[in-house]
Amino acid sequence: MTAALRLVMPATENRTVERSMPTRKPNKALRTREHLTEVEVEKLIEAARGNRWGLRDSTMILIGYRHGLRASELTDLRWDQIDFTTATLHVRRVKNGSPSTHPIRGDELRALRRLQREQEPRSPFVFTSERATPFTTAGLARMVERAGAAAGFEFKAHPHMLRHACGFALANKGHDTRSLQAYLGHRNIQHTVRYTELAPDRFKDFWRG
Repeated sequence: MTAALRLVMPATENRTVERSMPTRKPNKALRTREHLTEVEVEKLIEAARGNRWGLRDSTMILIGYRHGLRASELTDLRWDQIDFTTATLHVRRVKNGSPSTHPIRGDELRALRRLQREQEPRSPFVFTSERATPFTTAGLARMVERAGAAAGFEFKAHPHMLRHACGFALANKGHDTRSLQAYLGHRNIQHTVRYTELAPDRFKDFWRG
């Protein structure tokens, strides 16, 4: 006689894809710092000058900071975006950001001119690797991290800190939110407001009479 079959429920739980996939925490939850001070940027540039390709690396950090460039905007920068005659930089933004034209200061201009003279072989891209290929965002991240360690930072430096450093520095200099929005290419002004809200110099004159 055939024994009666008994239905046994499985002891393990089959998880759905949504439940089994780990969720990544936002950057601000993983990092203790999201921006650099002006002094820290100067230290980062000085540390990068000591690299094998010191001119390229220090110029990348300087340009990324002064113009609030994202990593991809910096690595994709082309010589035809730079007008040496008028000392201007034509900034093309990613993430549907608004393009703009920025003035280039003297120290940037000198570094870029020298970099162009010494670039071998020539490339349409401003920043290239040893193999003459465009510098990658991963390579930029490694370079900034190493420069931060050489500068003695107790936190991990990353390229986006340069964009945030630009926003905070300009907010501290008293530039209005609309102008800052245009400079950084933000479509949504709410992305710009954080710089003016968190600027440490915002209330510095409140008790001066």
